[in-house]
Amino acid sequence: MPPRPIPEHQPLSDSFTGLIIQVGDRVALAAASPPPPAAVIAAGRFTVRYGLRFLGKPQDYIIPGLLVLDYGDMLTGEEAWEFLWHRSNLHPRAEVVGWRSSGQEDMVFLRQLDFALPPQVVIYAHPDDRLPLACPEALIAADSAGQPERLLQYLASYPTVETWQMEP
Repeated sequence: MPPRPIPEHQPLSDSFTGLIIQVGDRVALAAASPPPPAAVIAAGRFTVRYGLRFLGKPQDYIIPGLLVLDYGDMLTGEEAWEFLWHRSNLHPRAEVVGWRSSGQEDMVFLRQLDFALPPQVVIYAHPDDRLPLACPEALIAADSAGQPERLLQYLASYPTVETWQMEP
């Protein structure tokens, strides 16, 4: 039997249209133009991806593009994401192939990742980019209707910049 072809990387992604803003050293996504002192870093349509954080190094993450299970199956996209969050503990020797925060491709064992922490939300200018524009900590939107469900699940949401700034 010939070997199965390796599927192309398909990182899970969503789309966000709005702004990337910064107040001090804190970065957020905003659905509409915020009042000062928020500075607009970028505006437009962005690709949102979700990074798996490393054990003991939560500031480091990998954006999964391909999941290679220890028995040879390979998963991508939504199927890989669901497996990672619901069945990964059954396959600690499985490997994630993807992009680190530096944009470099890497391959790591699932046992090196911390599934107790929420995924790192990562923003890219274009779907083919490997280097992120920002890693926001919040979404500023008076109405979150129309925002990607996964983004709302993994990113704290606030109605205004002021309410976001009141959080520690």
